[in-house]
Amino acid sequence: MEEDVDGDMADVETLNYDDLDCVSKLQKTQRYSDIMQKVEDALEKGSDISNQGLVLEDDPEYQLIVDCNALSVDIENEIIIIHNFIRDKYRLKFPELESLVHHPIDYARVVKKIGNEMDLTLVDLEGFLPSAIIMVVSVTASTTSGKPLPEEVLQKTIDACDRALALDAAKKKVLDFVESRMGYIAPNLSAIVGSAVAAKLMGTAGGLSALAKMPACNVQLLGAKKKNLAGFSTATSQFRVGYIEQTEVFQTTPPALRMRACRLLAAKSTLAARVDSTRGDPSGNTGRALREEICKKIEKWQEPPPAKQPKPLPVPDSEPKKKRGGRRLRKMKERYALTDMRKLANRMQFGVPEESSLGDGLGEGYGMLGQAGNGKLRVSVGQSKLAAKVAKKFKEKNYGSSGATSGLTSSLAFTPVQGIELTNPQAHAHQLGSGTQSTYFSETGTFSKIKPT
Repeated sequence: MEEDVDGDMADVETLNYDDLDCVSKLQKTQRYSDIMQKVEDALEKGSDISNQGLVLEDDPEYQLIVDCNALSVDIENEIIIIHNFIRDKYRLKFPELESLVHHPIDYARVVKKIGNEMDLTLVDLEGFLPSAIIMVVSVTASTTSGKPLPEEVLQKTIDACDRALALDAAKKKVLDFVESRMGYIAPNLSAIVGSAVAAKLMGTAGGLSALAKMPACNVQLLGAKKKNLAGFSTATSQFRVGYIEQTEVFQTTPPALRMRACRLLAAKSTLAARVDSTRGDPSGNTGRALREEICKKIEKWQEPPPAKQPKPLPVPDSEPKKKRGGRRLRKMKERYALTDMRKLANRMQFGVPEESSLGDGLGEGYGMLGQAGNGKLRVSVGQSKLAAKVAKKFKEKNYGSSGATSGLTSSLAFTPVQGIELTNPQAHAHQLGSGTQSTYFSETGTFSKIKPT
């Protein structure tokens, strides 16, 4: 464990050196030279079919492919180290360039093309970067705070760019060799995504066994680049998509369904890689079956939804429907019934204009209200049966209908003479209809003859 820590610290220290040979050491190793020589010889000789009867692990060509996958990962790491070296040196000249161009190889090409030139209008970057990024780089370079590099630093930067481009070319040669053998090494994976994409996936993952152990969500991201849109719309940009976007199935899918197709391709590619890692189907029939399944699913997604079937009307019932009846329903109908005033307002007399709230037919119309009389909105209001019952019930509740007195009525009276006096509270009510009042103010009473004294 301590040796690993010491090794990591040594690598960190080498990044601080100004000498490129102290930073980048891969190209001078014997392993790199041997593998690249074998790859060149194999590409010149072509595929050797005589070894296909051997077990996969015993096949020397398979061992070379495994070494190539491991070397491609080392080349990728070496390119990143050289990219950091170039970025540290060129930051004095154009500090904003590293935030505009993220990919290491593109950055190395642009730095080598620009050099010490301060006016970028004289530098043709067409073919190195997209046109939108070229415009942003040109505008940013006109306002940059950088200064031209010394000749010695510039030469080191250009040498580092050449070394990064040479490593990238070696990586492409390794991938070309792996691609030419993918029909034998991974027939099922090649049947789904193609030989080129299968080689790139294997090279990035570090071999077929490493690819088989990887989850589908990570396979989808293999080879994904960090994209700089420079403020432009993200509507058409495909984020979180790696080498799978180079497959034929992905390119022929409509843009609206490409992300779903990418997830489906990643899932099926992982299954095919697991079959290939165990040599489950050397003929590649499993991969072709998975590809057909993918194509059928994408076609199914593009089908229009089924048309709505016309819904027929229900058969009318000849029997009357069962409706609730009784005292409660009658009361409810009577409570919400139309009043006579509303009935008149809803009617219109033929040939007679109706009155309205704002006049001249504007506002709410009054219908036949007030047309039969003197122009006033009068309607004879008749008390409904419900209102009559409610009034009667309220009267019985207040005054009593069975002769019983109210509970608040007291038989005790306070008089100034005797103090508390026990009286009959109903006696006064009986006296109101008798005596002098009944004689003089009665409707049936007559004059009485008064005797002289």
